[in-house]
Amino acid sequence: MKRILLPTDFSENAYNAIAYALQLYKQETCTFYLLHTYTPAMISAGSMMDSYSAITLQEAAKENADKKMDALKEKLEASFKNPKHSLKYATSFNMLISEMELIIEEKGIDLVIMGTQGATGAKEIFLGTHTMYAIKKIKVPVLAVPENFSFEEPKEILFPTDYNFDKDNKYLPMLRELCEQHVSELNMLNVYYGTALTEKQQEAKTFLDNYFIRNAHLFHEAEGTDVLGAVEQFQMKSKINLIVMIHNKHNFLENLLFKPVINQVVYHTNVPFLVIPSVERQ
Repeated sequence: MKRILLPTDFSENAYNAIAYALQLYKQETCTFYLLHTYTPAMISAGSMMDSYSAITLQEAAKENADKKMDALKEKLEASFKNPKHSLKYATSFNMLISEMELIIEEKGIDLVIMGTQGATGAKEIFLGTHTMYAIKKIKVPVLAVPENFSFEEPKEILFPTDYNFDKDNKYLPMLRELCEQHVSELNMLNVYYGTALTEKQQEAKTFLDNYFIRNAHLFHEAEGTDVLGAVEQFQMKSKINLIVMIHNKHNFLENLLFKPVINQVVYHTNVPFLVIPSVERQ
């Protein structure tokens, strides 16, 4: 049974990600943990925690969060009826990432699925602040669902890779399961910089070929561009429903996630993005 954490701020964006999760795993037995965290503005600003006003604010925030969670529960139970799914609901007075880390440890969470906000001019932030920090700090895969993305089965999955990954990564089976459940074609994309693959990289490529032998899969090579350009070009030629990357400590994904200015195509990525932590990050 898969255990999936679904953070929510009760926005349409968050609801869209929850709906995506319930549809993506409709064939699998799952427990979904819906989580909302709150920190009253006065307390967040550093007011005295033992003051009456602070306690009152906290109680009011909890009441408001519980009320919204009850409404979300009613909406989901009316819209999604699946005997394979169990939904559990929690609100917590805590910072989001800290509470997520606690629940991941306590419940044995396999995957986090959360929404991302769209680009907003000069304030553009790739994936949104919470999602970005979740990817950086959390030790399980994070699936980011773009704002307003309507559910599509991941029939075509793009997996950009430099072939520098640990073959013992315990989350690789998650990708293979997705391919099997949705009869997906996995497109493995490597950028060629004029240097042949090392022996270790070639072994990793052969490993992937064997690992996904029961799934439709293809190897692609891009030249004359960087990783972001290669992803953009591939998406222009092919209909992609899901992008998957392994987040190594110092690889291209680290730079992609945390550069101050990011290529526009990444700002406006319009398909879900699954980030698998490397073994050293687990």
